[in-house]
Amino acid sequence: MLARAAAVALGAQLPAALRATSRPGPSTAECIVPAKAGGGFDLTCKVAKSLLDRSGALGSPVKIRYVPGGIGAIVYKQTIMRSSDRAEQLIAFSGGSLLNIAQRKFGPYAEDSVRWVASLAMDFGVVAVHRDSPIRNFKDLVAAVRARPMEIVFGAGGTIGSQDWIKSAEIARAAQYDFKLLRYVAFEGGGDAVAALERGYVHVMPGDASELTMHLKQGAAVRVVASFSEERLPGLLASVPTAREQGFDIVWPVARGFYVGPRVDDAAYDAWVSLFEKVAASADYRELMNENGMQPYFLGGRDLTRYVTRQVEAYRTLARQYQLL
Repeated sequence: MLARAAAVALGAQLPAALRATSRPGPSTAECIVPAKAGGGFDLTCKVAKSLLDRSGALGSPVKIRYVPGGIGAIVYKQTIMRSSDRAEQLIAFSGGSLLNIAQRKFGPYAEDSVRWVASLAMDFGVVAVHRDSPIRNFKDLVAAVRARPMEIVFGAGGTIGSQDWIKSAEIARAAQYDFKLLRYVAFEGGGDAVAALERGYVHVMPGDASELTMHLKQGAAVRVVASFSEERLPGLLASVPTAREQGFDIVWPVARGFYVGPRVDDAAYDAWVSLFEKVAASADYRELMNENGMQPYFLGGRDLTRYVTRQVEAYRTLARQYQLL
């Protein structure tokens, strides 16, 4: 836990910085989930809330608000057009958000249209099936797609071109099957996709370690057959072999963090970056990341902004390979 003295000192700085705008200060601090409850964005905000609330640096507990629509597109536009100076609003983003920006799915707004505050974790892609599925591992899945591709329905939180769709396309390629012919159902968020998998409406869910860990803790009737990480993941997924272990070179990292509006002033922006730096140095931080199947991965302020710029360009290259641009 953060040292009390550090929390008090930062708490004295942050409210003043946030009240420098014309909007409410930290007593109304909120984290916006740009999707329905139950997915990776939801967990990102819940983890941040836990860390920030424990730090004691804010005047009251962080509120969480859900604004689904376009897997982040609606919130991105609203933040730029209507809430550009709302310093108390943190909006969750992921690598999937950056992929959508790269494909111009967020309209005319580019990666430099907002201010990137902090990345707290590196999540990784995973693949899940129903707990009673005859597919027991990733090799079984690839074999099933190769043998009877039209019988296997993929479902995930994102449309064609999303990161979950690209994970599905990577599985199709591993099976030497045309990814354009893949049967894929898009949901508004990971929670809906897990529910569809449990009910048998879809057979395979390419998702993220954090969201599947969250649903496994709640007793979801699913089984994770592979992680798209370089090494095995911590926590509930520690026994799940990577795709590489099973003979398939598929790795999909997912940065998770927060941005604010483009007109949030420097004082408030720097205060948020400083707070997240201190939170990431706490004993709670690493433990909380591991509990939720994610690897600690902190980048703040300018470092995160440079990362976002590089990553969006890399995603543009990937999108061209999949004929998405």
